[in-house]
Formats: sequence, structure tokens, C-alpha cells
Amino acid sequence: MDVEKLEKVCRILGKVHSILFITGAGISADSGLPTYRGIGGLYDQKHTDDGIPIEEALSGAMLAARPEITWKYVYQIEQSCRNAKYNRGHKVIAEMEQHFSRVWVLTQNIDGFHHQAGSKNIIDIHGDMHQLMCTRCGDVRHVADYCGLAIPPLCHACGAVIRPQVVFFGEMLPEEKYWQLAKEIEKGFDVIFSIGTTSVFPYIAGPVLEAKRRGWPVIEINPANTEVSHLADIKIAAGAAKTLDVIWTQFQSPSKSFSS
Repeated sequence: MDVEKLEKVCRILGKVHSILFITGAGISADSGLPTYRGIGGLYDQKHTDDGIPIEEALSGAMLAARPEITWKYVYQIEQSCRNAKYNRGHKVIAEMEQHFSRVWVLTQNIDGFHHQAGSKNIIDIHGDMHQLMCTRCGDVRHVADYCGLAIPPLCHACGAVIRPQVVFFGEMLPEEKYWQLAKEIEKGFDVIFSIGTTSVFPYIAGPVLEAKRRGWPVIEINPANTEVSHLADIKIAAGAAKTLDVIWTQFQSPSKSFSS
């Protein structure tokens, strides 16, 4: 990693009170999750073994018409996450929330790792696969995993199909989360971190564009170039967990050398 860039990040952190972290599938890669496309970035085949595109299988329309198809692939996604847990990158962000006056996380991930790591101010814009909701009566419950669930699972109260509270293809973003993001952006941030996301969605790239308009520094941590790399004041081409750990360790112990 570039020591000079890491030192610049630490200097910025020494002057700020508020931070927005924007995270994508890349921050969970160090937990062993694939950075694939599909809902939550966790699927990598053009077509499913049912012969249809994954975007069709994981759509709101398919859930309504043939919930067993949607649940088949939702279940596969959950299985890929089941034995994984949050990593040091998630934990560093949670620790920063305790240190700075105001810290928010905007995440595209549906794995729930930011919650598990201890962050409180989270806008999980695509939802959380562990939150299940009845499509008829609206009953909501949290599950640790999908073990024992039927495909599709049915509500114990009314018998209707249950769905994970995630945004499927063709569905709108949750209005309350969208407006929560807008409210926090309006308040402003002293610095924005874009971590492990390609930023292809307008609502993910939008805060970075707003940062440039309002003069907030932007720090990107991503091994690859993305839609917002050219806007970053500091671009660190490395993995999320190790980079965040190094930055946070150095920030808390400024006398310690990055190379030690």
C-alpha cells in the first residue's frame, strides 16, 4: 500500500467530525463472500439452471408469479453467506462510529455484516436478507439463517408467502431509506469513503458527486477502477479490510510507523 496516501487519510481523519462510508460487495470479500453480480452482488451465472437470467429469477415479478423459483436462488445466496461473518473492515467502521461525532454507512450489501459488527447508523439501501416479511399480513421476523425454511416459506399467521426484505430486480428502493440518505447528505459530511463498490447505481455514485460539488474529500478503497475513481481525492488500490485496519491502527497510534 502507498504509505503517503495512508498518511494523507490519517491527516484528514484528524480534522473531521462526520464521515459517510459507502460500501459494496468488496468489503465483504474478505469474509469469503464473492463479489458477483446479482442481488447483493452474490451471483455469477448469466442464466440459472432453470434457463432464465438471474435478474428474472430474482425479480419482484417472479416472486409474485412463481415464488418457489425466486426462493430457490435466494436460498443459494444465503447459503453462500451462512458460515461467513463480518471482518475487520466492518469492525473498523463500527469503531469509528464510536470515536467520531457522526458516522453513517450506506451499504448495498444484504449480508447484515455491518449490523453484526456493531454499526448503528446504517442505511442498507438494498435491505437485509435476514429480515423476512409476510407478503400479505406484513408480519416481520429476523432469522439467523434459512435452515429449516420451506421453499417458498409460508407465514405462520396467515399462510401467505414470506419474502426477504431485500430489493429484487424491478422493485423500487425503500422510500424511507432513500429519504434518510437524502436527509443525511443534506446535513453534509466532512469526508466520504467509497469502499468496495463499482458505484454503477446513481444513488451510490450520487453522494460522491455531491461531495465534489460541496468540497468534501473523497477517499476510494478498491483494487479496481470504478465509476467514481476519477473523482477520488485519494485512491487506494487495495482490499478493504487490511486497508481500513492499517489506517485505523495508525490513526490511533500516530507514533507507530506504517512499515512497522
